[in-house]
Amino acid sequence: MAAKVKIPRHEMPCQDSKVRAHNFEEVALGYTQEMAVEEAQRCLQCKKPLCRTGCPVEVLIPDFVKQIAEENFEEAARVLKIKNSLPAVCGRVCPQESQCESKCILGIKGESVAIGRLERFAADFGMKLEKTEPEKAEPSGKRVAIIGAGPAGLACAGDLAKAGHAVTVFEALHVAGGVLMYGIPQFRLPKDIVQTEIDTLKQMGVEILTNQVVGKVTSVDELMANGYDAVFIGTGAGLPYFMDIPGENLNGVYSANEFLTRTNLMKGYKFPDYATPVKVGKNVAVLGAGNVAMDSARTALRLGAENVYIIYRRSRAEMPARKEELEHAEEEGIQFQLLTNPVSIQGDERGWVRSLTCLRYELGEPDASGRRSPVAIPGSEFEIEMDTVVVAIGQGPNPLVTTSTPGLELNKRGNIVADPETLMTSKPGVFAGGDIVTGAATVILAMGAGKKAAAGIDAYLKTK
Repeated sequence: MAAKVKIPRHEMPCQDSKVRAHNFEEVALGYTQEMAVEEAQRCLQCKKPLCRTGCPVEVLIPDFVKQIAEENFEEAARVLKIKNSLPAVCGRVCPQESQCESKCILGIKGESVAIGRLERFAADFGMKLEKTEPEKAEPSGKRVAIIGAGPAGLACAGDLAKAGHAVTVFEALHVAGGVLMYGIPQFRLPKDIVQTEIDTLKQMGVEILTNQVVGKVTSVDELMANGYDAVFIGTGAGLPYFMDIPGENLNGVYSANEFLTRTNLMKGYKFPDYATPVKVGKNVAVLGAGNVAMDSARTALRLGAENVYIIYRRSRAEMPARKEELEHAEEEGIQFQLLTNPVSIQGDERGWVRSLTCLRYELGEPDASGRRSPVAIPGSEFEIEMDTVVVAIGQGPNPLVTTSTPGLELNKRGNIVADPETLMTSKPGVFAGGDIVTGAATVILAMGAGKKAAAGIDAYLKTK
């Protein structure tokens, strides 16, 4: 172990920050084969691999890493796919530093193995191979409807298809993928990567129907009445929150959901080739400091903004975004206005955003989450000239499915209540998981919930 601790972890090759700040091409370039092998050889191959305990989808981490170390790249890709239906996605957007890598024994005295970067390498290698027919069980004769083709729904669909069940996914938008398509920018998660993963699920027999707004064109009860033996609700958290401050109704104020959807899914970054204009102006303020806020800020920069500000009422230590995303944003020139909170948005005579009025803050005692509570400094108001404001402070459950499903128990926030082990809801045969149950979280946690629900559904169907 001592020798391996001294071996430095391979950094991820990236586009130069001054170049990438003006294009939508992927920032991270991926490991070369030589880099991947050397990084994989750092792994201790522990008898009790704690890294696996940090993975919500239980990827066989030491196994696929060992195959990379031995240059068996095709086998590494196969092993990775055993537990993870979307490995190329996870290798790019999962917060491995707080999950699998945080448990790595090497990280105690040195730097953990770059598990996420190796996952991306193996998954990308697998995508280049000639496709073979995916393995799956004999048909069970059971039908499952999945509402929502986001990370939770797709992960659930993949495991159910492997178990031999007939799966139909109902997606409200015109393409599958959910937040992977509309929320995460092209420069962080190329859409062709997502589409390739989805195509693999289709090869397994998963049927995906788009433009299907459940709650309008059909309902959960109608699906059950029309021959589906079980239903999984994975509609995510797509209802944006706002700050409820004066001026939020001005032109030039976006929710992060709208801003990113117009840019990503509706190809606003390719205007005028795609007729989806996204007005940003010279000065843009993004309210919030999570990954969605960083995505919004970096997108605004690429759309032509001269100054992009992250406005956040706590310090850098409390910022919830991934360390890598913070570093990339800073390298690209995003300006952080910390210990700062907006109190109002001013408009011009035409109703467009003109400026943002903010208060300075200082940190007081920790709040219920353990983070130090921000306290406003009296008389510290100041105004910043602004053209655009993007509100990225979180989102909640869209009520369309829940309000059209009688007998479905919800909590006070409007999230579905589900059994923590099986993820069955208060309605027999109806399961739910991901952000619609937990509130807004990460892609990998939603996928973990989808896999858990698939196991619960499989067990339930065997009793019918």
